[in-house]
Parts: sequence; structure tokens; C-alpha cells
Amino acid sequence: MGTFIAIVLAAVLTNNFITVKTYGICPFLGVSKKTSSALGMGVAVTVVMVLATLVTYPVYEYVMKPLKFDFLEIIFFIFIIAALVQMLEKIIQKLSPSLYNTMGIYLPLITTNCAVLGVAELVINDGTMEQFLSGASMNIGWAVLYSFFAGLGFTLVMIIMSGMRERLNYYKTPKALAGFPTAMVTASFICMAFMVFTYIQI
Repeated sequence: MGTFIAIVLAAVLTNNFITVKTYGICPFLGVSKKTSSALGMGVAVTVVMVLATLVTYPVYEYVMKPLKFDFLEIIFFIFIIAALVQMLEKIIQKLSPSLYNTMGIYLPLITTNCAVLGVAELVINDGTMEQFLSGASMNIGWAVLYSFFAGLGFTLVMIIMSGMRERLNYYKTPKALAGFPTAMVTASFICMAFMVFTYIQI
């Protein structure tokens, strides 16, 4: 139970991909103007994170490491993630056109989202994950759990950012700060707020 709580807290709060690790900054700043689009992007990223981990972790552990190809992990993972995103896009387009129209525009962006590649890399790096495992050994279950809650943490910050930006639209801002400068200041305050969680001892 302690390991589960440690992984959840680390993925969502103390090691949040956006506010602490600064992965996935492009969608964080570019797709957070509206809460609906931020939520759609967050859900899409979470789904792809889980699927990517489900595929890349066993490929790395049972194929690349035994064959001594583990030094090519980033190249392999990029191809796997790109293929997964393309397959997911086609499946959604075929099975649910309405969901594709809502979510489909965000799926191609995920191919270049470093947060997805980041989670695939983190779960195979024992040195990074051992602080959260409380003595337990890393396996595909913990890897998928971490990727799922990392996606939830990503979605949470996206929604907070979009909510603040929508709220700021009701206020008149100086011309020099309108648009991207205001988004950067808002992002800075959100990151500062999340820094409080880094003091949690896991």
C-alpha cells in the first residue's frame, strides 16, 4: 500500500511531468486556452502514456536487453509511440467518428510530446523509480500504474492552466502582457505552487 501511495503522489504531485520535470510544455502552453481542449489533450496523453508503457516496457525488458540493443531505446520508443498514435487515431476514427472529431486533432500532437517518451524512459530507469518503490522491484504493473497517474497529473495541470487562462480573459491586461506573456506568468505561478509538493518526503 505504501508503494502504491508513493507512486501516486510522485506521479501526480511531487514529480509532476509539467511543473517539476518540464515535459510536455508545448501542449501546456499551446492547447490550454480552453478547458475543453485542455481536457481532451490530457485524456489523449494519458491513454497514449499507458499504451506506450504497456508496449515499450516488455519490449525493452524481454527483447532489447537480452539482445544488447538497450542503448537504442530512444529510437525504438519513438517509433513505437508514433505507431501507437497512428493506430489509435485510425481505430477511433473507425469506431467512433464523433469521438475522433472531438479528440482526433490532439492525437497527432502526442507523437512529438516528450511527456510520453519521458514516462517510457523513466519506468525503465531503476535509479529514477527506486525511490518510490519502497523496496519493491520494478515490473510492468508498477510501470503502467506510474504512467496512468503521470497522465492524470498532466491532465490536472492542463485543466488548472486552462481555467486560469479562461478566467484572465475577463480582465483587461496591458497590451505588452496580452497573450503569451500572460500565459508564461500564469505558468510560473502554477509551477511555484506545485513546488510546495516537492517537500513531501516519500
